Amino acid sequence: MKRSVFDKIISFLLGISWAFIVLGAYIVFKIFLFMGVSTALFFSILFVLFGLFLILLLETMLTYRERLDESKKQTQLLQEIRDALAE
Repeated sequence: MKRSVFDKIISFLLGISWAFIVLGAYIVFKIFLFMGVSTALFFSILFVLFGLFLILLLETMLTYRERLDESKKQTQLLQEIRDALAE
């Protein structure tokens, strides 16, 4: 199955996003640790939620792209059936 450039870019961004969440949560925790463990944990959780939101956006874009591709295939098939019946 041939993947488009769009699919490759989205997959790459998804991988980067997961790395961003893991590394970023650790860094945020370390930065806010001087304010206390509970505060550092709170800000880390906020950071993780923000990162998961970005991943959700990327997954949504990928899903809409797949839906568009399937709609194009179905439209092509329906046009072929219409042309075959018209003859």
